[in-house]
Amino acid sequence: MKSTIKTLGIALAASTVLATGAQAQRDYGGGGPQTTDPQSRSEKAAEKQEKAPKGSATVTLGDKKIKISAAFAKAYQDLVTAVEANDTATLPAKVAAAHAAAQTKEEHYLASQAQLKAAVATKNDAELATALEALISSGMLDQGQMSNAYLNLGKTRYNLKQFPQAIAAFEKVQQLEPGNQEIIPLLAQARSIGGNPADAVATLRQAIAQQSANGAKAPEDLYKRTISVAYKAKLPVTAEISRQWVAAYPTAANWSDAIRIYRNLNNTDEAATLDLFRLTRAAKAMKDDGDYDRYAYLALSKGYPGEAKLVLEEGAAAKLVDLSKSPFKEEMEQAKAKSAGEAATLGAAATKGLNAPTAKAALANGDLLYGYGEYAKAAEIFRAALKKPGADANMINLHLGMALARAGDKAGATAALNAVTGPRAEIAKYWLTYVSTLA
Repeated sequence: MKSTIKTLGIALAASTVLATGAQAQRDYGGGGPQTTDPQSRSEKAAEKQEKAPKGSATVTLGDKKIKISAAFAKAYQDLVTAVEANDTATLPAKVAAAHAAAQTKEEHYLASQAQLKAAVATKNDAELATALEALISSGMLDQGQMSNAYLNLGKTRYNLKQFPQAIAAFEKVQQLEPGNQEIIPLLAQARSIGGNPADAVATLRQAIAQQSANGAKAPEDLYKRTISVAYKAKLPVTAEISRQWVAAYPTAANWSDAIRIYRNLNNTDEAATLDLFRLTRAAKAMKDDGDYDRYAYLALSKGYPGEAKLVLEEGAAAKLVDLSKSPFKEEMEQAKAKSAGEAATLGAAATKGLNAPTAKAALANGDLLYGYGEYAKAAEIFRAALKKPGADANMINLHLGMALARAGDKAGATAALNAVTGPRAEIAKYWLTYVSTLA
């Protein structure tokens, strides 16, 4: 008798069956990977009606004609009929029967394809994962198809919140297709949500390094994804990543966020916080009235009312500060009162700083001139301070680097800032990043 078998219109070609998995959601921290019907772009059924000996059947897979056993033909036809009728009640049993009857890799492949279509039709992620694993195990997939199968398997396991299995599948994609960029954020997100943010960050940083090679620049979104994971987990590398980000994309908004990230993750003292606000100001990244309020307060409290006055005036000019309202009204009154006549004495302060008996006194005079924008004179005093008794070389080199950076001496600033070690080293690195972005 003649036997005919339907193959559900899913040929073996990767472009038809497995390469149609859904793209992952792109907003890091969103709902995560999603899968859609892996057969949404499948070819028209390639099967042909063939005459065959009684008790056997022939199906067409791609351009190959495959003979299948009578036992499998019966079980498979029952499964195809159930799939096309959306007979969800009998599908599990018919899938099991088809696999039980399968003896060759081709038969297992056909059963797995039908199982896949059934899983998609019933929107059953657990069955979809099982079907994809069966396809992988069939031995009928080439390397490209295998990569796509593992990609869809990883997304499905992710949706099932089976993160170790999702990670394993995504890692297989990396092994099979090292150049696949889609897999990087998926693998990182699975590792992060699966409880290993350090590995997630390492994965993303590797991608940044790869995409930044040979003078290229990794997409900004990749930096933001990396910072997001690192910041939420409070990882020690967060500051370094934020500096890499702002070095690659040195916008005012990015500088503001990068410095805030460091301040939020570190308990900086008032002197260190003031130096960070000085950097924010240098980068033209003062964001809102809160920045101006905090900067002015710190400058006043550390004894630099002239600097506080200038900062408040800049905030008013930028229409971010209303000097008629608190706390800015009170801060400006205090700044004016304490700095009255001070600008006229800057020359004397420079001489006093150079001749100061101690490094501490010299540093204070240098900072005074810095606050008024006299950066070259301040740098001269800071250099002198390094040779005086009681010199804190790290603090002085930081301020020397800051002054030289503002004066436009990139080489001098870089040398001074690179000499900073200890608690102020991280702040010096932010200033070094700023120097690297100067024209």
